Amino acid sequence: MAGGTVEEPSSGDVIHPKVHYLNATKGLKSWLVTLDHKRIAIMYLIAVSVALLLGGFWAVLLRTELLSPGGVGEQANFVLSNDWYNKAFTLHGAIMVFLFIIPGIPASLGNFILPMQLGAKDLALPRINLFSWYLYIMGLIFFLGVLFLGGLDTGWTLYPPLSSGRPVQMSLIFAYTAVFILGFSSILTGLNFIATIHKLRPRGMTMYKMPLFLWALYATSLIQVLATPVIGLTLGLSMIEHVFKVGIFLPQYGGDPVMYQHFFWFYSHPAVYIMVLPAMGVQSELIAVYSRKHVFGYKAIAWSSIAIAAIGFLVWGHHMFVSGQSPTAGIVFSFLTFLVAIPSAIKVFNWVATLYRGSIDFKAPMIYALAFIYLFGIGGLTGLFLASIATNVHLHDTYFVIAHFHMVMVGSVLTAFLGGVHHWWPKLVGRMYNETLARICAVLVFVGFNVTFMPQFVAGTRGMPRRYANYLDEFTIFHQVSTVGAYILGAAVVIQAGYLVHSLFKGKKAPPNPYGGASIEWQSTSPPDFHNFTEEPITTGAYDFENWQYISEDEGYKLKPKVLVTRQSLSEVH
Repeated sequence: MAGGTVEEPSSGDVIHPKVHYLNATKGLKSWLVTLDHKRIAIMYLIAVSVALLLGGFWAVLLRTELLSPGGVGEQANFVLSNDWYNKAFTLHGAIMVFLFIIPGIPASLGNFILPMQLGAKDLALPRINLFSWYLYIMGLIFFLGVLFLGGLDTGWTLYPPLSSGRPVQMSLIFAYTAVFILGFSSILTGLNFIATIHKLRPRGMTMYKMPLFLWALYATSLIQVLATPVIGLTLGLSMIEHVFKVGIFLPQYGGDPVMYQHFFWFYSHPAVYIMVLPAMGVQSELIAVYSRKHVFGYKAIAWSSIAIAAIGFLVWGHHMFVSGQSPTAGIVFSFLTFLVAIPSAIKVFNWVATLYRGSIDFKAPMIYALAFIYLFGIGGLTGLFLASIATNVHLHDTYFVIAHFHMVMVGSVLTAFLGGVHHWWPKLVGRMYNETLARICAVLVFVGFNVTFMPQFVAGTRGMPRRYANYLDEFTIFHQVSTVGAYILGAAVVIQAGYLVHSLFKGKKAPPNPYGGASIEWQSTSPPDFHNFTEEPITTGAYDFENWQYISEDEGYKLKPKVLVTRQSLSEVH
């Protein structure tokens, strides 16, 4: 069986091959020094979930402040002072982007599922995998340090002169350091995934037989490796400028502030696809499994991931239409922004075609998958308004941009993340969650998200600027409806955390394949054995659902007898 090196049990421990990874060794230390990709994925899942709740807490505070239009001066504020309002949206944005949206799916679900979909024992570089997790935790600690040092009010983009054009601030140094460290974690994870996909594919699994989730992670990893060094160097230069007052981005020292924007968005727009591509990979798996159909246009979806990764490097200038760049550059970036919508649209149309005449099962993961199509569709279509220079000039820095960004980034990534967690939860922990509660919360997430951000599109077109703690009375109704939606969304996420944790102790034991997936990971036990598989898995098609038959609720789906003959033949060869 193909696979990388995994940790061995500590001396004196005897591990039976059928002991699952959760009970392989005991104690906290065994987790902190583990090289098992499954345990590292669980630790990542806990960490990104904490980041999600922390970023969501700041979001709810922001929305609570915006319940009231306020007026002039600090005394008019509802919950937060103007200074703390600025710090709240900075921390909300930075934590959600750098600690949840970018690493959320690849580091947690990707870490767990990628080796198993290859039938491997582990990632190609397990020690690097553990090191990446420690780097992530260091970045998280530095961001928490920002909070304890009084917060940061520059906005999550850390634009000069708001950032470097002021007296030296330790909170800003901590923020620079946090993003710098998180960049290294992202690069190492991307390198690990690329190496694993190239070196550990099993016999018979060509690139065109891989699950589409792996294609998405592969394209994401290419962006991580190529784009992330740019943000690291940019923030390193900003830190040098902030501490030593060297002229790099500040005009008073002979620097160019627009150059910072070019550097920042050269990374950050490809980073949009670091966020979205893994979500699209999860989406392809959910649509196929819960409609019981082979994915329509497999190669088109696979290569559209690579196309998005490539074109994504060429569109950063659409963030800067009002920065004074040349009209020619604006036209070129506008065209490329429209162009990158084509491979995204290919995916959406192919997902819808997959649903056509499928045997659709409306379990919680499928509800999230349908929500993804809607939210990503709204986010993508509203992006066309911002890709056009004429409308972008009017909508720039308004709530329209906030709504568009959240629809694409948070709506799509959050629904895919939650859908993926529910889909693979039985495999991760070996327990079933409360399906009724899961469906209710999935609907609440969808409703809450739309109630939160749909009014913001309207407010933005009417001129409501973003980043303002107070506003004119005419925008009151939009903010109040939006705040109600944020409360619904926040409550749904917290309830989900509750029933998933409850399932660890009280959940029904999960069968190996409760939902009828056809990719290799469903051939392992739930939770997987210490080395993932007790016998060599069969490399069947990732979407050949006809090879599986439903037995019962307790036993789930099992491979048909004619397919099991293949395993017998393999064992005779060995």
